[in-house]
Amino acid sequence: MSVEIIVPTLGESITEATVSKWIKNIGDEFDVDEPLVEIETDKITVEVSAPQAGALKEINVKAGENIKIGGVLGIINDTIKVNKTSNQTSSKQNNKKDQSLKKENVSTKIKNIDSEDQKLSPAVRKMVKENNLELSNIKPSREDGRITKEDIVKHLAQPKETIKQNTLQREEIVKMSKIRQTIATRLKEAQNIAAILTTFNEVDMTSIIETREAKQNDFKERYGVKLGFMSFFVKAVVVSLQEFPAVNAEIRDHDIIYKNHFDIGIAVGTEKGLVVPVLKNADQMSFGEIETQIVTLSSKAKEGSLTMDDLTGGTFTISNGGVYGSMLSTPIINRPQSGILGMHNIKKRAVVINDEIVARPMMYLALSYDHRIIDGKESVNFLVLVKELLENPSKLVLGF
Repeated sequence: MSVEIIVPTLGESITEATVSKWIKNIGDEFDVDEPLVEIETDKITVEVSAPQAGALKEINVKAGENIKIGGVLGIINDTIKVNKTSNQTSSKQNNKKDQSLKKENVSTKIKNIDSEDQKLSPAVRKMVKENNLELSNIKPSREDGRITKEDIVKHLAQPKETIKQNTLQREEIVKMSKIRQTIATRLKEAQNIAAILTTFNEVDMTSIIETREAKQNDFKERYGVKLGFMSFFVKAVVVSLQEFPAVNAEIRDHDIIYKNHFDIGIAVGTEKGLVVPVLKNADQMSFGEIETQIVTLSSKAKEGSLTMDDLTGGTFTISNGGVYGSMLSTPIINRPQSGILGMHNIKKRAVVINDEIVARPMMYLALSYDHRIIDGKESVNFLVLVKELLENPSKLVLGF
């Protein structure tokens, strides 16, 4: 009996998905709930699991192809018994292929460091990994095709231009993922629709750094996570949003919608692109809850396991380009939100305090905002308040 692999419902606004990759191949066996295929939408990447144990019989939609929600990805043969005759035939075919390959140039056989045909010594394996080498580009000196340490040394001694020509093509065409397409569309849409301006300020991070150092051990023992900078910024943003509600609002048709809830999006960079999971009701969260939730959401983002609920409902966004070394930027607002705060790298700079020049750890802040709803005075005062709260952490904790 055959069972269909169906694309699950992924949200009210999602009608189509793209197959990222098949985790199982035709003929592979699996247990119930074991992941079979990875699909992505314009917002999230999800794994479709096996509705029951069996073996993969058919693949209807290949990697890179689109499919409607509710469509059939493939077919499962619900028997978990392997057809011995088929295996024997496959084995004979593989043996013939192996014999044919032996007649070819031995360098074409070297494809994987862990393959059974290519046994590498520990020293060679280490050199390959340390230098991030592609085995297929290394010419072996032995007749059996085995790569030696001398082969690696000789390969590394080649001029870099020669190695580069062997390993890189002049161009590579890669289809844009659904997530990347959505990022491009939404960012361009924000620029076309919103009147985006950016105002800047700088914050002395001395007090926050001293607070973190003094409380780090106790904080980690209590909550199981490190006390980072983000919890201070989230708290400062929430207080400032309460003071300047227009920054937490959005334009809907010809109306301004003022939000009485504070759901703060935290921009997270992943291999597939930027995602913005949301801290729901951040105004009701403690420092420990904020840091714990950020760690959880960041892990889910990198694993590709964020849900639609994790990504919806944000009223304001914080983006930390400083983790990548950015000194200054003009972030683009995440529509339909009206504001985004950009954090940047912390660098010691000479500043004047009490008429004396001293070195302090400084960070530039950037607030991009929609000028259709937020006036320049509001934006500047909002950012000044954020700065004051960060430079006086006790205000965030005690409220004065």
